[in-house]
Amino acid sequence: MTNLKFHAPSPADLEGGLASLRGDCARMAADWTAPARTATRPVSPALIGGVEVPAGSARLLDSMSDYGD
Repeated sequence: MTNLKFHAPSPADLEGGLASLRGDCARMAADWTAPARTATRPVSPALIGGVEVPAGSARLLDSMSDYGD
């Protein structure tokens, strides 16, 4: 079995700000590709069904204010 070791090119800057985060994202962007766009069609309401919400979750959402706390 091969022992693969991965090393970050630079140490993580845990105390960095937004500029540091944006720089990290810019460096990683080249490693990710966006999927091809696909056309979406509306779904008939008749096909949407069978959604079950646990009672505890429903009570939690019911007890929340409409505009946040």
